[in-house]
Amino acid sequence: MPTINAFEEAVLAGRALDAADAAALVATSETQPFEMLHSANRIREHYKGNVVRLCSIVNARSGACSEDCRFCAQSARHNTGVATYPLVSAERILEAASASAKMGADCFGIVTSGRGPGSDRDFRAICATAARIAGVEACASLGSLTPEMAAALKAAGVARYNHNIETARSFYPTICTTHGFDDRVATVKAAKAAGMRVCCGGIFGLGENWGHRIEMALELRELDVDTVPINFLNPIPGTKLANQPVLPPLEALRIIALFRFLLPEKNIKTAGGRERCLGDFQSWMFYAGANGTLIGNYLTTKGRAVEEDRKMIREMGLRVRKEVGNGGAQAG
Repeated sequence: MPTINAFEEAVLAGRALDAADAAALVATSETQPFEMLHSANRIREHYKGNVVRLCSIVNARSGACSEDCRFCAQSARHNTGVATYPLVSAERILEAASASAKMGADCFGIVTSGRGPGSDRDFRAICATAARIAGVEACASLGSLTPEMAAALKAAGVARYNHNIETARSFYPTICTTHGFDDRVATVKAAKAAGMRVCCGGIFGLGENWGHRIEMALELRELDVDTVPINFLNPIPGTKLANQPVLPPLEALRIIALFRFLLPEKNIKTAGGRERCLGDFQSWMFYAGANGTLIGNYLTTKGRAVEEDRKMIREMGLRVRKEVGNGGAQAG
């Protein structure tokens, strides 16, 4: 069986690992986890340098979602006590965007619950608000899109669209039954066709195995997404996965490393659940291959103080892509 270093050298030489390579890498890393992280760090440095990208989001419409995703606190089928409210005002979104710029984020996401963007009135309001965002790149995550919706978002100035495939195609039916995996793929393709960059990843710790994780990474490679958000399940009381155990930190770090091996040139960012899952190992997410992270609060759970994250990044010897100074964000 090839060594982890041999797989690293192959990736650095530009060879794309296949499913068999990935399975061998995972098997070897069972007994050599730190060697896998070390190699992933070298791959990150080679392709992405020592620059960390930050992003933040606003929960612009919360709860009452018709879909049955087993992990989601915002599903109307789950009794989680999450706040439920309609689309917030343009002023609230613009205030959050301004705060995001001041925190040094590269991009700011308008996120809404529901299968799609909602009513025509909501969609028009979101487009009009996105067109007013300044100082930070506008991003949106509004659920499923038609090609016409994607084109309208692009015309409004939305540069990036987030739509996760969540997990592997073969495991997806155990997580969601109200819409299919191909529906998600269609939205990713519509966003790309409209000229937006695509942020597409998923959530780990749902009960999937390593084979599912490899399958998912290769699907993302086939879709040629730009950024891969890696979320870890933070089991929420009232959801169907409330009793699912949290992934051990080292397993979570190996997942990040696997995705860096399989998607070496892509931006890989950690997002929801990192605080709960990684705990004292949060800084290791960059050593495992991530080159970005979500800062501030999540959709229904709190994040940690932004300055703590920025301090962590500095202490790792890394540089935030946009530095904050004199009350604003400066390109870095």
